[in-house]
Amino acid sequence: MGGATNIGRQLEAYGPAGQDLRVLGLCDQREARFFRRALERTGLAPPGEAADLTAYGFFTCVEDLEDELVRALGVPAVEEVVAAAGELGALRTLQRQPAQRERPAEAQLRRFLGSHSGRKARYARLLVEALDPDAVPAPLDGLLTRL
Repeated sequence: MGGATNIGRQLEAYGPAGQDLRVLGLCDQREARFFRRALERTGLAPPGEAADLTAYGFFTCVEDLEDELVRALGVPAVEEVVAAAGELGALRTLQRQPAQRERPAEAQLRRFLGSHSGRKARYARLLVEALDPDAVPAPLDGLLTRL
């Protein structure tokens, strides 16, 4: 989609306002305002009524999907996934950088997951595959339940 600020263009691409349109997705808490504004601007939500994004099919992650997955799995399990993918050395290199040394392990992992093009998408799949079905993060569970 090219970022949260493009949600309006994406919603408009599916047809005129008022059309029977079913849209589902995830968004980051800090970007929820773009989704609310786009839902109202495109007519998919009445003005002033998009406060509850879940009512319109959007589920909000606290920081982002990676944060949700790291918290659901825990640091040791995420590091096992990274090791199995052959990138534990790269993670350890990042963790030794001065700017990363004092940060919590969860923040280091999120930085690692976002540090290479395509890494977020690759690890999203790997981390979801490692999840216990009973430990699916609430935003992802909400989205999957609505499908």
